[in-house]
Amino acid sequence: MHKLVTSKEIDPRFPEYSKQLSEATDPSRFIVMIPQELIGKMGKAEEDQQSPLLPSTMEPSESIKRTGTIWTAIAHIITGVIGAGVLSLAWSVAQLGWIAGPLLMIVFASVTIFSNNILSDCYRYPDPYAPTRNRSYLEAVKLYLGDKLQTLSAVFVHESLYGCGIAYTITAASSVKAIQKSNCYHTEGHQASCTYGDTLYMLIFGAVQIVVSQIPDFHNMQWLSTIAAIMSFAYSFIGLGLGLAKVIENGSIKGTLSGVATTTVAAKLWLAFQALGDIAFAYPYSIILLEIQDTLKSPPPENYMMKKASLIAILVTTFFYLCCGCFGYAAFGDDTPGNLLTGFGFYGPYWLIDFANACIVLHLVGGYQVYSQPVFAVAERWFSKKYPNSAFVNNFYSFKIPMFPRFQVNPFRLCFRTVYVISTTGIAMLFPYFNQVLGVLGALNFWPLAIYFPVEMYFVQKKIGTWTKKWIALQAFSFVCFLVTVVGVIGSIEGLISAKLS
Repeated sequence: MHKLVTSKEIDPRFPEYSKQLSEATDPSRFIVMIPQELIGKMGKAEEDQQSPLLPSTMEPSESIKRTGTIWTAIAHIITGVIGAGVLSLAWSVAQLGWIAGPLLMIVFASVTIFSNNILSDCYRYPDPYAPTRNRSYLEAVKLYLGDKLQTLSAVFVHESLYGCGIAYTITAASSVKAIQKSNCYHTEGHQASCTYGDTLYMLIFGAVQIVVSQIPDFHNMQWLSTIAAIMSFAYSFIGLGLGLAKVIENGSIKGTLSGVATTTVAAKLWLAFQALGDIAFAYPYSIILLEIQDTLKSPPPENYMMKKASLIAILVTTFFYLCCGCFGYAAFGDDTPGNLLTGFGFYGPYWLIDFANACIVLHLVGGYQVYSQPVFAVAERWFSKKYPNSAFVNNFYSFKIPMFPRFQVNPFRLCFRTVYVISTTGIAMLFPYFNQVLGVLGALNFWPLAIYFPVEMYFVQKKIGTWTKKWIALQAFSFVCFLVTVVGVIGSIEGLISAKLS
């Protein structure tokens, strides 16, 4: 006995029929005769199976309900951009001086806006108005540039996302430690030793992330991004206010046109290169741009909304970056700390410093997730396709804890995300060097992810021929950015090695 079954009823665990479906000229009208005994198995499988892993990434693109607006996109961007990077900018300006420091921040902002604009057009393939969506950076690279370059880009993407988790763990621990030290200085005096380690605070932050990491995906994170964005504004304003107050208290603006003086030219170059890496870390967010864009509802077109959101977000962040960086340098000059709010150029009011560092920690809880969720999505999607019949990978199990609402747990998600958080925490404990880690990550990923791949995809989409004027101009632009990456990586690695050996 057989039964007529439409394409929507085909179970993926029966590949002989899925293959026929994939070869059909019009899958929406595909009908196949399936034996009754298989129908029974399909029904039983459907009854036994729990909710699929990552429904937002496994369902057809058009079946996802997108509710994001330009304001939620701005919140996501600010959450991802204003984070650990803003705290190192005063130190970066101090290394570069009053001319090069602010100028380079404006240059990096302009480069970020340009690269994000051309990348947002790549959300749909083969043009900004086509029906095929690229829901992640890697999907876009694959469609426009092919499998080989996708593999190469995947190395940089996942290294960058993973590195952000490490950097955010270091920064969060520094902020918790700063709260402890602030209270100690308040009670014991400014000359007290007030020495605290980082390890315990990194472990606590990691434990919190293990819990928060169970949020399913980006589409369920709008509330977390909104809270994190509010926190970023709060501590940025506090850092700005403390810097301004310190300048007024000093009665003068510290700093020089050339920045911090060093004993040798080589030492100055190392610090300047590391500062470039720190500024590079503070801006680009290309690796999460398409994930954010995929949350937007349309009309209007997603690329239009994303460009507008990017412009607003970068203008806002650049204003804060310039204010925090410049006022911090003006307040402390050559003594500018590596982390503006944890380096203790400020001793009071202690309650305000405590509040600012608490805002940093809350912001980094959300920021960590913004950069980790894409990694979770890729890994879980791959394992779900690789092992479609595995209950460990695909099934959800319902639990009820007294006084809490019922929740569902997927064994693979719980295990993978927990191991991921533990690994980032472990590496952060091994290399707890704020400025050096930020410099390495920022410089290493700036050119390939923010410049090279978006420019190459732009060439394909716009069909720009080799050796045309536009091709030459963009290749020259890409080469200059490549040089920035090279010198930034060299300076930051030298700083990291020196810090580890000292």
